[in-house]
Amino acid sequence: MRISTAQYYATTAANYQRNLNNVMKAAEQASSGIKLETAADDPVGAARLLQLEQQKAMLGQYTTNINALNTAQAQEESVLDSINTVLQKVSELAVRAGAASLNDDDRNSIGAEVAQAEEQLLNLMNSKDANGNYIFSGASNSTQPFLRNSDGTYSYQGDQTQLELKIGDSMSLGLNDTGWDVFQQAINAARSSTTMTAPAVDDGRVSVSQGLVSSGPAFDASFRTGQPYTLSFTSSTEFVIKDALGNDVTAEASGGGTFDPNNKDGSDISFRGVTFALDITYQASDTPAGADAVIAGHSFQLAAKPDSFVSNRAPGNSSAAVISQTSVTNAADYKSFFPEGGAILKFTAPGTFEMYARPMTSGSTPVTTGAVVAGVATAAGVSFTLGGTPPVPAAGDQFDISVNAHQTQNVLDTVSQLRQALQTPTSGNPEAQRNLGNVLASSIANLGNAKNQVDLARGAIGARGNVMDMQRDSIQSTGLINASSQSSIREADPAEVLTRLTLQQTMLQAAQLAFAKVSQLSLFNKL
Repeated sequence: MRISTAQYYATTAANYQRNLNNVMKAAEQASSGIKLETAADDPVGAARLLQLEQQKAMLGQYTTNINALNTAQAQEESVLDSINTVLQKVSELAVRAGAASLNDDDRNSIGAEVAQAEEQLLNLMNSKDANGNYIFSGASNSTQPFLRNSDGTYSYQGDQTQLELKIGDSMSLGLNDTGWDVFQQAINAARSSTTMTAPAVDDGRVSVSQGLVSSGPAFDASFRTGQPYTLSFTSSTEFVIKDALGNDVTAEASGGGTFDPNNKDGSDISFRGVTFALDITYQASDTPAGADAVIAGHSFQLAAKPDSFVSNRAPGNSSAAVISQTSVTNAADYKSFFPEGGAILKFTAPGTFEMYARPMTSGSTPVTTGAVVAGVATAAGVSFTLGGTPPVPAAGDQFDISVNAHQTQNVLDTVSQLRQALQTPTSGNPEAQRNLGNVLASSIANLGNAKNQVDLARGAIGARGNVMDMQRDSIQSTGLINASSQSSIREADPAEVLTRLTLQQTMLQAAQLAFAKVSQLSLFNKL
């Protein structure tokens, strides 16, 4: 095969240029330490490098989220610590207020301290973070979580959604705890009521306190099903308890229906998850021989507290109508149909309405509809009496209906009830004195339950902190592996590059020498 001189020179020049490029590329890699500058250098490596860069960016975002979570958790824990301090102070004030030596002025002074603690608690429970968002409002962090109602009670305005941040490919952690979980779910010990039914006029000899729930499951499963109960004293040492159907259930009470009237600290009656404090106080004219006669015949009704309602008109209502009274008029319908989390009553016209479950959205459908009859709107077993001037709602008016089933109690309501009881004079008023004793006992129990609920939230923060620490370590380990993998793909091996550079330089020099020798050959060399 003949090769022309021009073809030989062109081929040799192309080979020389290729070898020169290889030398220059190797020299550049040796100088910079980078072997992958463009995707053309290593298409497979470039694709892998892109994946690793994306992973690195995600790891960075996870680290940023963990730092944000740490900041949020630290601020929430600080607020909860302050709240626990206030609750401990109120508990101590409640215990001090129970001293028999105190008079009305003394208790009123303690009530003033409780009032200050109440305001402090409200401010703490409405705390904001560094971004100006409410800590305990859930996902509705621009809404103030706790508001004082017109009747002095408190309502939670946030939602029950915990904000979350991703800290791993398949792991998310809560950014905050909702006020609903931390402050609304404290067990309410004062869920039962005691009413004297005989004698018609209290003679002061027998006192049975409002019961304190000692076992929530037993109360819900047993006490509620048989209420109301009749507690009747048959002598100065015995009593009988009958349920709503008249069945004798005394055997389920502590002591089997017997008690010691001479117990200095009173006697406790434990029955179906509720503890009632019994106190016998004989009059000066009573004699030991007549003890049975003066105690027998006293009776009390024991029952669970009925649900109560708080109705708030929407700020945008065009009429002056309000809901002045709310009551359950059909227990079966109420139990079956009324929304558990509260309701929205929306008037479609002055005389017609729709009821929705809270919260109402654009896609909500009404639970029921109805018409106003004689100024009363009845829905799902509950009657709402309309008031105001005039007491006629306009089309579009809405009312927010929250339900207090007394299963749990907002700690602010507990403190508010304690304050009111301390500021109410009791001197010379046996009924007020008994009410004060009941409120002090229930407040001390509920404050303890509220502190337990706060401690659960603090424990959850600690648990999340442990998860974040472990995840941070995992992210750091993954980051090191990522960096090592990127380095192995992008960076050149100095020994390999120098060896390759030496080889390519040698090949280039050899090609130069060969070209010089061959280019000098001609037919004249053969003559």
